[in-house]
Amino acid sequence: MTSIDLLVHGGDVLTVDAAGTVVPDGAVAVRAGEIVEVGPAARLRAAYTPAEEIDARGCLVLPGLINTHTHLAMTLLRGSADDVTLQGFLERVIPREAALLSPETVATGTRAAVAESVRAGVTAALDMYWFHEAAEEVARAAGWRLLTGPTFMDVPGPPDGRPYADRLGWAKAHLAAHSPAPGTRPVVFAHSAYTLAPAQLTAIADLARAHGALLHLHAAENATEVATVTELHGMRPVELLDSLGVLGPDTLLAHAVDLSDAEIAALARTGTAVAHCPVSNLKLGCGIARVPDLTAAGVTVGLGTDGAVSSNTLDLLGALRLAALVHKAGGDPTAVGAEQAVRMATVESARALGLADQLGSLEPGKRADLIVLDTGRPHLAPRHDPWSTLAYAATAADVRDTVVDGRLLMRDRTLLTLDERQVVDDLRTAAEAVPVPRPRAATTRPSDSAARPSDEVRA
Repeated sequence: MTSIDLLVHGGDVLTVDAAGTVVPDGAVAVRAGEIVEVGPAARLRAAYTPAEEIDARGCLVLPGLINTHTHLAMTLLRGSADDVTLQGFLERVIPREAALLSPETVATGTRAAVAESVRAGVTAALDMYWFHEAAEEVARAAGWRLLTGPTFMDVPGPPDGRPYADRLGWAKAHLAAHSPAPGTRPVVFAHSAYTLAPAQLTAIADLARAHGALLHLHAAENATEVATVTELHGMRPVELLDSLGVLGPDTLLAHAVDLSDAEIAALARTGTAVAHCPVSNLKLGCGIARVPDLTAAGVTVGLGTDGAVSSNTLDLLGALRLAALVHKAGGDPTAVGAEQAVRMATVESARALGLADQLGSLEPGKRADLIVLDTGRPHLAPRHDPWSTLAYAATAADVRDTVVDGRLLMRDRTLLTLDERQVVDDLRTAAEAVPVPRPRAATTRPSDSAARPSDEVRA
């Protein structure tokens, strides 16, 4: 018998491979953070001697969920900007960020976000936020998969106080000094076409490509943004990015709500991916992304939660359910089906990150990121179809075990690498140190390099 590190056995294994294979009473064998084999439990139990086991009888085993757009440390701001217009949201969030953020508070907020994500079955995330080095250290200590890196935003000034003139050199040094771990890649964040000038966007894209990095930015989040960028540059956001050569197979756009047919065609032509964030898009009144049109055109669409201040939770299963439901509002119940929604949260999210060869499905050779979902509860019975169970009935509370890179981060709903009570206490202390300010009129005046109305700046 062959020695392995972990054997997950006895549950129904939803591999999310190209064929949609389900292995009843299946098993997943893991060694050195990698999936060795997936197959019937009886055969794998006879073939391997595991150092550790997970008995998944009565459960569904599936790939870990992948959050393709979030701002993790915004857990610090949760509940401080609800039921307001986008202008009201910004009036509350921007001054509080300026007063609150530091490497220490970002670490505190990120630690809480990782705990919440592990509980929700999220095993990897793309995190655009400030003081990313602090977030990296938190994720590393917790054993959680995080993709992050330098963020660029010229207007208003970034909370870390580093001016754009110094930022390219700083980012270049960071990228040169860091080698990505298996299942990750370098990332560069350019906030948007309304907080960065065209020449800046081009320079940032060149930097990302020089280092083989993913380039991630907000684009076409709502109609006002589109009008602003059009007024500034004579082109819509995605049209502008295309003209600058920013689009491409290593570019991922967050939101992409307000798109023209020509822009969808440009995304498909260039191989640019989209991170769909249905919860925050609805909560902020931004609209509904044209996901059926995007996927019909061949655009890769992953799933994101956005930050916990605009979506209030990092529950990707909740976003998955909304993605499966909201697009049916047009009258077509097949617009986004259950299987498509599950794939958006797993293998399509991995594809959007350029990591589909390493993440997103349970197949030999991929990283061992998986979750065990307890289906022995009334709201999940009977289970006729695993895709439908996940899309329309399962909740984050149903996740029992979470494994990242072959390491158990949660077992029997108990976090193993984080002190949950301490994490929550620290988050409350950090957040309460800076009271929620009264809404005030926005005062930020954009610079000539990226002039735009201040009511459209988003963190």
